[in-house]
Formats: sequence, structure tokens, C-alpha cells
Amino acid sequence: MERTLAIIKPEVVERGDVGKIITRIEEENFKIAAMKMLRLTKAQAEGFYHVHRGKFFFDELTTYMSSGPVVVMVLEGENAIRRWRQIMGATDPAKAEEGSIRKEFGTDIQRNAVHGSDSQESAAFEIGYFFAGMEFHA
Repeated sequence: MERTLAIIKPEVVERGDVGKIITRIEEENFKIAAMKMLRLTKAQAEGFYHVHRGKFFFDELTTYMSSGPVVVMVLEGENAIRRWRQIMGATDPAKAEEGSIRKEFGTDIQRNAVHGSDSQESAAFEIGYFFAGMEFHA
């Protein structure tokens, strides 16, 4: 079993579509091993997205991700990282495949509904950023 981090972003929470995305996650046979809703501070968003520091979109991204509540989850399953990224769709909802979460729920390249880890290394960092080991459910 592999784990990946998933984040439901502020615009989805604001619209009240969290349940639709969680339903989709369950329909795709992921196990939700941990989940919580929180509101990131700007500093916490900057720490999470540290790999993008110095890029032109860093300030806008971290401001956006700290603009409202998010739902963070640890998803488990076979090839969880690859599968979750496929289900999310392309970063830009306009280029995302029909049926993908970003195509259905995203509005633009930044407000693209969800986040997912892109590798085992990033998944380990991202999961550890939000969850302690005792927060996982067996």
C-alpha cells in the first residue's frame, strides 16, 4: 500500500463541494487513513510550498492557500500517488481530462480544486507536515 497527501482547496470548501470530492475518493477505492479541516496561516502555506519559493507564483499561491479552510487527507491504496494524480487531472483545469476532479471542480490553474503529492519523497514530507503518526486510522 502506498500513501499520498490530498488537499481539498479553499474554493471547494467555500462552495460546499467537499463531500462530492470525498465521495469520488471513496468511489475510486482509496482508503482515507487520516483527515482534518484546518486553515493555514501564510507562514504555514509558505512552509508547505517551500519548493516553489522564489518562483513567480509563490506569493499568490501561499496567499490563496491561506485564504480559507482546506481539508487535508492521507489516502492509501495501490499506486496511490499515480492514481490520485490521474484522478485529479492536469494542473490547469482547462487542459484537464473530462471526468477529472480538476475539470469538474477547478476554475483556473491556481484554483484547481485539489492538491496531490507528486512523488514518494514529497508524499513523505507532505504527510508529515500535517499529520503525526498517532492520527492515522488502522
